[in-house]
Amino acid sequence: MAGDITCGSLLQKLQLIWDEVGESEEDRDKVLYQLDQECLDVYKRKVDQATNSRDLLIQALDDSKIELARLLSALGEKAIARTPEKTTGTIKQQLAAIAPTLEQLTKQKNERKREFVNVQSQIDQICGEIAGTIEVGEQVATPQVNEDDLTLERLEDFRSQLQELEKEKSNRLEKVLEYVSMVHDLCTVLGMDFLSTVTEVHPSLDDSIGDDSKSISNDTLSKLDKTVATLNEDKKLRLSKLQELAGQLYDLWDLMDAPKEERRMFDHVTCNRSASVDEVTAPGSLALDLIEQAEVEVQRLDQLKYSKMKEIAFKKQTELEDIYAGAHIVIDTAAAHEKILALIEAGNIEPSELIADMDSQIAKAKEEALSRKDILDKVERWMSACEEESWLEDYNRDDNRYNSSRGAHLNLKRAEKARILVNKIPALVETLVAKTRAWEENRGLSFMYDGVPLLAMLDEYVMLRQEREEEKKRMREQKRYIEQQLNTDHEGPFGSRVSPNRPASSKKAIGPKLNGSVSNGTPPNRRLSISGQQNGGGHGVRSGGKDSKKDTAKIASPGNNNAAAAAPAPAAAKEETASYISGTDPVPSTP
Repeated sequence: MAGDITCGSLLQKLQLIWDEVGESEEDRDKVLYQLDQECLDVYKRKVDQATNSRDLLIQALDDSKIELARLLSALGEKAIARTPEKTTGTIKQQLAAIAPTLEQLTKQKNERKREFVNVQSQIDQICGEIAGTIEVGEQVATPQVNEDDLTLERLEDFRSQLQELEKEKSNRLEKVLEYVSMVHDLCTVLGMDFLSTVTEVHPSLDDSIGDDSKSISNDTLSKLDKTVATLNEDKKLRLSKLQELAGQLYDLWDLMDAPKEERRMFDHVTCNRSASVDEVTAPGSLALDLIEQAEVEVQRLDQLKYSKMKEIAFKKQTELEDIYAGAHIVIDTAAAHEKILALIEAGNIEPSELIADMDSQIAKAKEEALSRKDILDKVERWMSACEEESWLEDYNRDDNRYNSSRGAHLNLKRAEKARILVNKIPALVETLVAKTRAWEENRGLSFMYDGVPLLAMLDEYVMLRQEREEEKKRMREQKRYIEQQLNTDHEGPFGSRVSPNRPASSKKAIGPKLNGSVSNGTPPNRRLSISGQQNGGGHGVRSGGKDSKKDTAKIASPGNNNAAAAAPAPAAAKEETASYISGTDPVPSTP
């Protein structure tokens, strides 16, 4: 059997064969030597193979230990507890002991690597979206993970970074949505197409695209910011333009007395006349077509204003004349009207310039009237007091004033108030003179009242009031003299004797007249008028009042009054009193 064949049995068989053949000893030794060499070679090969196998196992063991150390280092300190304790025994035993740990750590490494890849991919995704290098939702390339550092600490760092980026992404998305909302509101107010405006910044900003897919890149935010700034500037400019047009519309409407129905048609234009930029939120309130509509209306009214310039100018002139009339300032209205007509017919001035010039004149006239108001108010009080003084004089001359007739008690009360008011006239005149002089010194002009210097009127009034007091004194002395004569005649030897002359009545109160001189007991007319002769003639001169009287009262000069006051006879005094009121019945009670 093959199992019984050994090297010794084969050698014996070989010896038998040699014996039969008769091989020599020398040949036999050579063959035996060859057999020994061949056996040695086989052993050597086997030893070499065993050695190589051992070296490979040792290398594998070393590699496993190196890999184990690398995995332990990469995964961190927590993995050290899983290091195998057995470090002795055969090579195969050591390999068998380290293999499970190595397999587990490799599996843990791969799992940790996947976590790193996931976190780093998200970080790269958000960074790309912020930088604008990738679109929202676009897949990024698998990141390169440093396999030598897969510790939990580094993984937590990446996760913290990812949280910060996610927070920044959320903030950016919120800002983008806020910008988009602002663009929508501004486009609504400006009457612009929101979709085309916002998609021009980035296509993902369309409302049909979800919020998670909208671009949050720096470029998108920058463009949105510029778009909002541009729209806000457009809104500001359009509002300014619209408010300017609304102001022009109001000015033109006021000039031409436009009816409310016509104005109401442009309420959508004028409603924001005084609004701030933030207050204008109504849809289409600043649309270009609305502004164009307002511009067309302004142009139409401008053309209409030019055709109605004469009417408007005369209306302004009337307003100016009314201001001067209220301030008792005399102007040449005829010359002003002729000048306006000449300017309009010559076409040498734009309508707006003419209106602006007249508005400037009106403003100056109002300022002038305001500076005279305090003095004019006191002039009114002075004239009213003079009217009461004149009435009191008439009342005192009435012999039946104490009769129990109807209304007598009312006249009595008025007389009491009139005496109080009359006693205040000297102080009032003194104050009025001081204020008038101060006004004249401040302006370097004479204060004219219906064309007459007010100070001259006041001085003449003071002088004539003194003359009136002297006249009263003379009349009282004359009355006492007549009474003494009557008493003497009554005591004569032939009985009572009646004087042929009646006691003269006291004169009426003397006050300023229409032209600054004196009238009977009354101050200048409240609406003083200057006759054509006083102003050089002409029907176009506008007086200080619309209801001025023309030649209705006979103007008496201060010289005539003085001559009449000097008449000693009662009859002369009576005639003088009658001359004061000739042509006027009753005596004017207002200046």
